[in-house]
Amino acid sequence: MRADPVEYELVAPGTLSNVLSLLSREPRTWLPIAGGTDVMVLYASGKLSQKKLVSLWNLPELRFIDVTDDEIRIGAGCTYTDIRNHQKITREFSLLTTAARWTGSIANQNRGTLGGNIVNSSPAADSLPALLAYEADLILVSVRGERRVPYTTFHTGYKKSVLAPDELIRAICLPRRFTNYVSYSRKVGGRNAQAISKVCLAALGKPDRATMSDIRIAIGSVAPVPLRLRGTENALKGKAIDTEAIATARSTSIAEIQPIDDIRSTAAYRAAVAGNLVVEFLNALRESMTRP
Repeated sequence: MRADPVEYELVAPGTLSNVLSLLSREPRTWLPIAGGTDVMVLYASGKLSQKKLVSLWNLPELRFIDVTDDEIRIGAGCTYTDIRNHQKITREFSLLTTAARWTGSIANQNRGTLGGNIVNSSPAADSLPALLAYEADLILVSVRGERRVPYTTFHTGYKKSVLAPDELIRAICLPRRFTNYVSYSRKVGGRNAQAISKVCLAALGKPDRATMSDIRIAIGSVAPVPLRLRGTENALKGKAIDTEAIATARSTSIAEIQPIDDIRSTAAYRAAVAGNLVVEFLNALRESMTRP
């Protein structure tokens, strides 16, 4: 059943402060809508339960990219196209740029926002493993002020987070310290483009001669929330990437995830693919360490 537009109310307060005031006065009443790529799917299918929507689209306080010596700060209202077109993000944070390219169609990328993708909290979202691998921070804002939280602590369960009812994400902060890392990302879906992930992996490794001084592996679509594979990382740090290490990483990574059967795939398939992607990453790292 399609939604009836007369049942809904959409307001556009025009400034971030006005939006936050509205959320403060009537918490849990208003649903913030940025690009609308997820919300409008629910609306079109008649499944959007919240009837009052407040627009965040194109607010200058949320759509910016600031570069400092220590970090790049991306406004939550930045679109995937904004991210793809920014030279420093493309050069230093290729995992995020690749995820932006994977997300939907060009039309989706022109409207969909990074902040909206995070708040929607889908474990299959393409950008979230990249943010985990980079250990991004989030700036949350309300009329009570701002707070900075590690993205690794943001999701508390399926479609749940630490975001308070009167808060918005203002910015995503990426530390500029991954220049010497090898990046690897892979998305497995039902087709080559415009597909929801069956498994999505984003990983970083920092070689130190024949061993790994740092390694970060994040994965989506295999648990209620996107995951950092901490156990697998700990099993690999400081070790050479040999046959034994790769076998250990495969088994450890499969043990860390919690895949399910759904309309897109099976738990057994997701587990097998997750293990294979971790092995692909390690082989790519090993190859990079042998290059002159």
